[in-house]
Amino acid sequence: MSNEAPLKGLKVIELARILAGPWIGQTLADLGADVTKIEAPEGDDTRRWGPPFITRTLENGDTETVAAYFHSANRGKTSVICDFSDPTQLGTLRDMIARADVVIENFKVGGLKKYGLDYETLSAINPKLVYASITGFGQNGPRAKQPGYDFLIQGMCGIMDLTGDPEGEPQKVGVAWIDVFTGLYGVIGIQAALAERSRSGLGQHVDLSLLDCGVGVLANQATNFLLGGETPTRLGNAHPNIVPYQVFPAQDGHLIIACGNDRQFVALCKSLGLADLAIDARFSTNPDRVANRSALIEILTEKTSALPKSELIATLETSGVPVGPINSVREALEEPQVMSRKMQIAPEGIAGLRTPIVFSRSKLQLDHAAPTLGQNKPSHTPPASVSLKTALD
Repeated sequence: MSNEAPLKGLKVIELARILAGPWIGQTLADLGADVTKIEAPEGDDTRRWGPPFITRTLENGDTETVAAYFHSANRGKTSVICDFSDPTQLGTLRDMIARADVVIENFKVGGLKKYGLDYETLSAINPKLVYASITGFGQNGPRAKQPGYDFLIQGMCGIMDLTGDPEGEPQKVGVAWIDVFTGLYGVIGIQAALAERSRSGLGQHVDLSLLDCGVGVLANQATNFLLGGETPTRLGNAHPNIVPYQVFPAQDGHLIIACGNDRQFVALCKSLGLADLAIDARFSTNPDRVANRSALIEILTEKTSALPKSELIATLETSGVPVGPINSVREALEEPQVMSRKMQIAPEGIAGLRTPIVFSRSKLQLDHAAPTLGQNKPSHTPPASVSLKTALD
């Protein structure tokens, strides 16, 4: 039985920079695809988004200093520099795409048409091509021509109004949440189009909008509004539909208690010496607890704040109550469970995190770090070194 990466042999051309598009490319590369990143002479913008920076020695003895940010989203790719204004080099790129399975791009709507790199033009020469476009607002609609960035979209999609202290200002998520989700939806869309291609023999255009993806992952909060009619509001670290399911104070810090059902709530009450709470009519079922949230949280908080965090976690874990610490990034990466799952990798000595998928038979392709700028020659390339003056702005 083969244990090769599942997408081995898939040829991908990435005409994208920053995060959402490169996240698609890196995920496909981890899954075994041959991903060629097409870069401007100055490279992807994130090569300069530091500190921290990583300096590497090139084959010719020169060094290259690149931001850690770039390494977070470009592992496993090759890098080709190409100049769109040069007809010969543009022809070489088109030739590469003619033999590719997938193109990923994040130009403005219509921005590639003048180079003959739009879907309509390329699908005419490669009908099997799956072509994924990432834009702020999608290929149609009143905002289609506007630029969109993760932070702006977090504000527009509703997530910031749901995040943060109810008495404070709206808060963004601590990573580029919309970009990452769009990247993952991009992988799903591309793989679905490839699966359909195996039946029809034809590729298609995959249209990805940051705003669509941001709205699409509002999940229960959106459904609460659509079916309940009330606009959800910020609850800090509390849950709109489950109680108790939030951060609690301990004697020496904070922890999370997340009771997802009545049985777990009973176990929590017994563990805290509050068994009578479980049979109190105000708290016996989850709807009751949601209705009487403030009274219950006050009682529980008084109890947890008098006990050490480690003691609380140990006691509740033993009782089967979902409980956990609030880790720093360092603590999360050093968590024994995370280490056991081998989430940290270091291809070519550059530390990073693998795509979090484990197969029973296949393996991920994790041997190569992010490429140095222009380290590879394009297929069927003219002898001269190439540069890519993209219109990515």
